[in-house]
Amino acid sequence: MEIGVLKGNGIGPEITKAAIQVIDACGLNIQWVNIPIAEEAIEKYGHPVPNESIRMLKDVKVAIKGPISVERGQGRVTCIDEQGAEHVYPSFNNAIRRELELFVCPRPSRGIPGISGSHENMDLIIMRELTEDVYSAIEHRIGDVAAECVKLVTREAAERVSRYAFDYARKHNRKKVTCVHKANAISITDGFFLECFRKVAKEYPDIPSDDFFVDATTFYLVKKPEMFDVIVTTNQYGDILSDLCAGLVGSLGLGPGANIGYKGAVFEACHGSAPDIAGQNIANPTSLILSGALMLRYLGYEREASVVEDSVRHVLIHTDCRTKDLGGKATTTEFTQEVIRQVKERI
Repeated sequence: MEIGVLKGNGIGPEITKAAIQVIDACGLNIQWVNIPIAEEAIEKYGHPVPNESIRMLKDVKVAIKGPISVERGQGRVTCIDEQGAEHVYPSFNNAIRRELELFVCPRPSRGIPGISGSHENMDLIIMRELTEDVYSAIEHRIGDVAAECVKLVTREAAERVSRYAFDYARKHNRKKVTCVHKANAISITDGFFLECFRKVAKEYPDIPSDDFFVDATTFYLVKKPEMFDVIVTTNQYGDILSDLCAGLVGSLGLGPGANIGYKGAVFEACHGSAPDIAGQNIANPTSLILSGALMLRYLGYEREASVVEDSVRHVLIHTDCRTKDLGGKATTTEFTQEVIRQVKERI
């Protein structure tokens, strides 16, 4: 079985190496295929997201990806496909998602005793629509006096991500699906997303559903997170809320993430590349390790996925082997090796 590896930049190569070592400890026959991206791709192909890398991703269908960062205001990337058509994307990550037709980003947030404080019982998942909203790269400057951005919502995308959320809730015995929006103020686009959600909800009469304004949602996530179970929302709101939830459970370094489509999936950490600590062996690899567990479950390796998740939680809850961001002194290597030891005891 071949799985793609996009190492990213900053701390990306370090935590990608850690995640691969943990997954390899499960004893599966995985062939890791390096796929150049960002600086590595520029050096080899002259483009940060080249057709060669996209082709490799489409061939392997599943990949694990380290974080990628660029300078603020310099993230837009233009890709020219094999037919010569030009596509403009707001970021490298967005380019990968759009080129591979990945439409939903599931972001679980699960509290950890001893780390998450009052949110240690938090257990929810955000389904973020990935293809549209203000991340569609439909924006422009109006001279030096203004700038304008289009917020795009289509029925196809809104119903697709809503249906994915309800299917997930049914499959995993979740109790409710909540649509998050701002239809009181952005009545046409967010109102349309809510309309599509409600239409899909009627197809799932066995699953309760409701909706909340995005600002109220941030308040209740902090004060009463047990109100939520599965949240489905637009691209930008999902981006913001999932980072909020990671912070509530203790650190961006604890949050796994995935990008899933009908033809493949890319699993990634929910945080950035943290170039200020790159190469120091102090980065927390938990997010990408847990993303690797999501990948194993996606591939049908339920037992191995649970072993990885249980091993990580054991180390975080029952040992003092924690990285600096969690108040510990462990290096990336030390934490990874302790997780591997737990995996080998359980596998």
